[in-house]
Amino acid sequence: KYFRFCKHNRTLCSNVSNMRSIQLSRSVPLYRKTVSSLSSLSILALCLAKTIFLNAIYDHGNPRSFSLYANALEAEDEETEEEPHPDPNDENHPGMIYVGRKVDDGRRAGFDVDNGIKYIFGTSFDSTHKDILESDLHHEHYGPDSEHDLPDRSRGKTREQVLHEKRVGKLDLSKGPKPFGWFEEHPLDGGAVPPRVVHVEPFFIDEAPVTNKEFGKFVRATYYQTEAEKFGWSFVLSSFLPNADTLESAEVDPEAEDWVATDKAYWRNPEGPGTSYKYRENHPVVHVSHRDAAEYCKWVGKRLPGEREWEAAARAGHFGPNNRTLYIWGEDNSTEVAKKYANLWGEGAFPWENHAEDGWRATSPVKTFLPNAYGLYDMTGNVWEWMRGGKHKSRIVRGGSYVDSLDGSFNHAATLGARATLHGTTTT
Repeated sequence: KYFRFCKHNRTLCSNVSNMRSIQLSRSVPLYRKTVSSLSSLSILALCLAKTIFLNAIYDHGNPRSFSLYANALEAEDEETEEEPHPDPNDENHPGMIYVGRKVDDGRRAGFDVDNGIKYIFGTSFDSTHKDILESDLHHEHYGPDSEHDLPDRSRGKTREQVLHEKRVGKLDLSKGPKPFGWFEEHPLDGGAVPPRVVHVEPFFIDEAPVTNKEFGKFVRATYYQTEAEKFGWSFVLSSFLPNADTLESAEVDPEAEDWVATDKAYWRNPEGPGTSYKYRENHPVVHVSHRDAAEYCKWVGKRLPGEREWEAAARAGHFGPNNRTLYIWGEDNSTEVAKKYANLWGEGAFPWENHAEDGWRATSPVKTFLPNAYGLYDMTGNVWEWMRGGKHKSRIVRGGSYVDSLDGSFNHAATLGARATLHGTTTT
């Protein structure tokens, strides 16, 4: 797995410091980063603190002190309101890309409007996304019910009729009830079914996954031991084992029999004893669990990205029903085009025949392939990336890896909707 970091853009107050984040992946672990700022929760805590203090003064029987202090607070609030929000165009972070709404001249939208992104989230294969109206993605709505508008894709129905159907309509229980948090997956790429409109606040995300070199700095500075080191083993693809004789007695992943439990395999020894990450320092770090990624994030002051943030960054402006694409490069599913943008398995039989049409049989150095429209690298292929959220036994990874195919004929289809869930301790 690998990971990448991300940061949320400041949205509420200029004196609130930003937090940061990262993301990771499976087949070949690594990570990517994003950064977010404290928002309404921080403001709520501040307001509650003021209220409690005011009440304490009043309870001591001194209404005059209460009035004077309240007036002082009002004066502070007025001063704060007069201070302008920082210009989002002035905020930049080295090695990170801004993902948020932009105005016509290409500059970032200010805080006086909704500067987040609305887009269609989910599998790339389900064509129902074409039924979503382009107007559902607009940030401003007009009319008497603009603040309480309901998207109406039924044509000809009034808002009241749509509400009535939602309230009194019968539920379809033909497939049985679904548990809380149920996620319907597409069989080819694992993406959400059906696709739906979602909204994310602006953020920054690392332009490339975390490398062995970057992770090594963290380990040397903190003496950190990854979970693969503590457990004493990790999964290695069967065709990459240094000694093929071990296959006869090796234990395999029951859900992925091509992955072999290999003693002493971890990020420094990617294929086990006798192998090394040397000469692969610019490759994404692998054999990293969800906790390992989170600890690295804490050290650098960032966090793992949410999967909706990640997909917004991966789609890079192709958000609506009219320009949504299957892959980061468009709709072409030929190996000739794909090899320019992503490290995938290719046309050989998995797991023993990788013809390296893209130049690599396993992981590749970050920034080897062309970036997407936002300037982000390896958003498809190379290694899966850990996401924030999920449960310990079902952590989310996105993006696919070098073992995946274009059409889903083996492993996952490496589309923009590619998604899987893994146990949080899984390392490969």
